[in-house]
Amino acid sequence: MKNSFIKINLYNKLLNIRQLSTVKGPQLFDYNTVISNLKPSLTIINEVESAFGRLAKGLVDVPIPMHIGIHETETAGPGDCHIKGGYIEGATTWTVKLANVSFYKNLAKGLPAGSGIFIVCDATNGFPLAVLQENRYLTDLRTGAAGAISVKHFGSPKHKKVAYIGAGVIATAMAKSTHIIHQFDEGYAYGLDEKTTTQFANNIYKDLGYKVNVCKTAEEALRAADVIFTQTPASSQVLKLEWLKPHATIIASGSDQPTKNELPSDVMAKSKFITDLTKQCAKFGELRTALAEGAMKESDVYAQIGDVVNGVKKGRVGDELIVVDLTGTGAQDAAIGQVAWEVLSKL
Repeated sequence: MKNSFIKINLYNKLLNIRQLSTVKGPQLFDYNTVISNLKPSLTIINEVESAFGRLAKGLVDVPIPMHIGIHETETAGPGDCHIKGGYIEGATTWTVKLANVSFYKNLAKGLPAGSGIFIVCDATNGFPLAVLQENRYLTDLRTGAAGAISVKHFGSPKHKKVAYIGAGVIATAMAKSTHIIHQFDEGYAYGLDEKTTTQFANNIYKDLGYKVNVCKTAEEALRAADVIFTQTPASSQVLKLEWLKPHATIIASGSDQPTKNELPSDVMAKSKFITDLTKQCAKFGELRTALAEGAMKESDVYAQIGDVVNGVKKGRVGDELIVVDLTGTGAQDAAIGQVAWEVLSKL
């Protein structure tokens, strides 16, 4: 009886602590606030690069992504939900991200096909600090930063021709972030929607100052390019080995779940193959296809990006073909979540 009384009393105390907590609720930052105050920057690139380095050292707690498929029915879908997150050891925040993508029926309703939020939490006490209604904008920024880092380590200063296969928001993020640390003098773009591709080309010329040729085929774009960004829905492969310059750097970001694949296995097998996170790429990235077809083993992966950032492995050393498999990691989300909180919390 006495023990039961003690347990009840303890429960009531805990309940009161929860009810009477003076901890403030998370701040809500809407989309316009997020995009107005966070732009592609060297700060973001550096923070994401550091996150890759710490990830390779085992200093980031990052789980394998969760994927929820919203199958098309009379009442829902089609669409996908991706949940990623991570904590970088020593940081003052950690982040969980929910990204909703490929809700293509939204377009007919005048709505975007994707949306999403970041939840940034206090690493000292676990309480949520902020909910960022970023609608995948921060995901685009950190993906663009990963592209820039890939060009930095796996491109060459003499590589001046760039191709974009897929000309949507990810291509724009790749172009703008990369321009901060490497300047191309001519581009080539191919996308399924010629109007969208033309608009992309016009925007790059206006914002970054180099001409982007709108191509009729992917082959036309690829044969001219030193650096290639692929960012398509990855429902089919987008290039062939014979279309590539021998020294090309391919930065592939379209495959982020087991149903997607942009690159043929012979390209991957011939390349110096780099991953953002090998265990994740083996499940969700381009690497998955090469493994499944027997063209590669995990041991054929040359390095993770972080290994090169840390100086454990060298990046580009000559005129070799290089593939960088970007599936997007929770380490990147944690890095940009930290940057976003530091900026937005001061408003």
